Amino acid sequence: MPAEPTQITKVLVANRGEIARRVFSACRRMGIGTVAVYSEPDAGAPFVHDADEAVPLGGTAAADSYLRADALIDAASRTGADAVHPGYGFLAENAEFARAVGEAGLVWIGPPPEAIEAMGSKVRARAMMEQADVPVLPGAELGAGSDSAAEAEGIGFPLLVKASAGGGGKGMRTVADAGDLAAAVEGAEREAESAFGDATVFLERLLERPRHVEIQVFADSHGNTVSLGERECSIQRRHQKVVEEAPSPVVDPELRERMGAAAVAAAEAVSYVGAGTVEFLLGPDGEFFFLEMNTRLQVEHPVTEMVTGLDLVRLQLLIAAGGELPAEARSVTPQGHAVEVRLYAEDAAADFLPQTGVLADFDFGAAVEFAPPGDGGEGESGVRVDSGVGPGSEISPHYDPMLAKVIAWAPTREEAAARLATALADAEVPGPVNNRDFLVRVLRHPAFIAGETDTGFLGRHEGLAEPLAGPEAERLHAAAAALASRDEIPGADERAPLEGAPRGWRNNPGVPQRRSYESAGGRELSVEYRLGREGLELSVGGEALEGPALAGEPITTGEDGRGHLDLEVAGVLRSITVLRSGGWAYVSSALGHSSLRELPRYPSDEDAAAEGALVAPMPGKVIKLLAAEGDRVESGSPVAVLEAMKMEHELTAPVAGALTELRVGEGDQVEAGAILGVIDESD
Repeated sequence: MPAEPTQITKVLVANRGEIARRVFSACRRMGIGTVAVYSEPDAGAPFVHDADEAVPLGGTAAADSYLRADALIDAASRTGADAVHPGYGFLAENAEFARAVGEAGLVWIGPPPEAIEAMGSKVRARAMMEQADVPVLPGAELGAGSDSAAEAEGIGFPLLVKASAGGGGKGMRTVADAGDLAAAVEGAEREAESAFGDATVFLERLLERPRHVEIQVFADSHGNTVSLGERECSIQRRHQKVVEEAPSPVVDPELRERMGAAAVAAAEAVSYVGAGTVEFLLGPDGEFFFLEMNTRLQVEHPVTEMVTGLDLVRLQLLIAAGGELPAEARSVTPQGHAVEVRLYAEDAAADFLPQTGVLADFDFGAAVEFAPPGDGGEGESGVRVDSGVGPGSEISPHYDPMLAKVIAWAPTREEAAARLATALADAEVPGPVNNRDFLVRVLRHPAFIAGETDTGFLGRHEGLAEPLAGPEAERLHAAAAALASRDEIPGADERAPLEGAPRGWRNNPGVPQRRSYESAGGRELSVEYRLGREGLELSVGGEALEGPALAGEPITTGEDGRGHLDLEVAGVLRSITVLRSGGWAYVSSALGHSSLRELPRYPSDEDAAAEGALVAPMPGKVIKLLAAEGDRVESGSPVAVLEAMKMEHELTAPVAGALTELRVGEGDQVEAGAILGVIDESD
């Protein structure tokens, strides 16, 4: 039966960051009041100030804040909110929370609890899809007493171990042969239990070189269920999406119609209402197979908005209030092309290791934030930024390290990708190491431009994760950072003796100045510079740079620690920006971006860990020890598993030798840089 019409006057968003800001933006345009909830680390976050009202939940971990259904419903009651939007993540696909919201007399802006339950179990969902004639891959559930080896042999290798609950690549392992199966099942079960509270996993055949293509569906309570077209999300790391686009470069009208019909059948099979996404794997031969259904709004929903002109959050609100899908949503033809990337605080060159720290700046120039759809919804720049952070925001270890979704629209795919790459390259995002240069490389790669994308894209194209600047450019950036630094030398003349030279320059050919930096990749870059009889002399790592010269206006360093200089090396003049903040130098030029940690001039014993030290790369929890004190370990062999930012990270021995010290136990919380153990190479 159609939902009883109701008026939504105030919405509480049971989430944080970018999705909370996105919902607040849509509510504001509809004249609906807004309520934020926040944990202790999020007290000063932008989304809190975007809302009309905000309620502190207390706590630091998600379990003590955003996962507390009782506290969320109480916050709605205290503020007079009459509806709850779950966003994505946390309790967004929790049927019990959806049911509790309804029982409290509040409007749930999402699908019915029964639909969430049906699709929340991937095992159950697979069975229902088979009954609805939606194609699925061969697989098998691993329950108590299951013979995983026999089941795997029946399916065939390679295969995937997958968590039945949740998504986002958590609780998922690739298994190449029978020898890897037991460890993969154990790891997937452990991660699934930690992430979703459900350790159930299943096996599924691994489709070789598929594309990940998903269909955005919407259904109302009046019997209308529609497909709004596809998004391709094939470029992934750790089974998590990195680049999304609409439409897919390989889906023609006939295939779009078939996949759309299958997605609608999947939604109707569970009496779906609201926004949902049916995900498929698309093979090279045009065959597609059901992967899962996400019973919520997706992170990548902006690309659909930008090619359809629809505001998907507005549609959610209309349907939740008992309304019917408007006519413009029942007949949609994509216009132009949109590409989205996920900007993460992570080190792509270090296997995408999440990073923490404070953003010194966050500036995307003429890009539009949370623009309403229409003509692509991107403003004059063609670029939209959906973000939950700003200058001064702290990226903590408690939550996902996504900084922003950056989306570009253009009449053609090639132009959209070029717009997006340029917007990323020009943006100011100094702070924790991020994947911005990696994304630029992907968007400008010939294979991406040609539409040759599948889930193995990153594995096939080596070098994409390296810093865009590259080693030689990083040397140039280190030299620029040293020149733009402001040495405080007692008695130094405030005026630079050489046009363009930094204050405190030693005008003595025999006494060079020295600066040392460590790159994000761990390389040490020692810079020496001085004024010789022939002009400026510069060397990095003992190797002289060819014909260096400073040109243009003198170097200026503002109160924000930002310096600008024009540096000529090897006959090429480049404009370089340096921002010094918190012991780091963030350097930008046409060559790319470098994050350089300033090393002390006279390091103490405490400044350097022993060569054989096993060091925590980020704050986290030790969930498993794979070696004991006294064991002999090989270089690269696993020693411990650290859980941080909702993912497991395997820590390996930096050298071969005896594990003479083990300073942590399972369950211990550790800080970034903490020494977990010491390996003696002499043994």
